[in-house]
Amino acid sequence: MEPKLFVATKAFIVHNGKILILRESSKYEDGSNIGRYDVVGGRVKPGQGFKESLIREIKEETGLKVKIGKPFFVDEWRPVVGGKEWQIVGIFFECLSESNKVILGHDHDDYLWIDPKDYKKYNLIEKLSSAFEAYLNK
Repeated sequence: MEPKLFVATKAFIVHNGKILILRESSKYEDGSNIGRYDVVGGRVKPGQGFKESLIREIKEETGLKVKIGKPFFVDEWRPVVGGKEWQIVGIFFECLSESNKVILGHDHDDYLWIDPKDYKKYNLIEKLSSAFEAYLNK
C-alpha cells in the first residue's frame, strides 16, 4: 500500500539562545513517539501556507507568540501510525520568542529549553539529530 503523504512545518523556537523541545504525551492520538522529545510543529492543512500552519501549531502546542524566520532544513521521515505508513516532508524554521512561558497543549506532557549544542543528551525523536546539526552549522 502506498504511504500517506504529508507536509509538515517544524519550529526551532529560540529564547535566550535555548531551543524549546516538547515531550509527546500518551494522550496524543496520532502519536508514534510517546515519551520522546520533539520540536513544535505539525502537518500543513490543505490550502494553508507554511507560516500560517506553523503559527497555528505553535499557538496550539505552546501558547507562545513568535517571529518566524527563514527555513534552514528540510527532511523526510516515514513513521507507521495506526498500522499505516506515512511519508512526512518536514520544513524546519528558526523562530524567535520573547517569552519562555509555555502553556502545553494536550499532545505533550513536558517541555525543556535546551542548549542546542547539548541536544544529544535528550531523548529526542529519531530524525531530529540532522535538524539540530543543520541548525548548529547554519
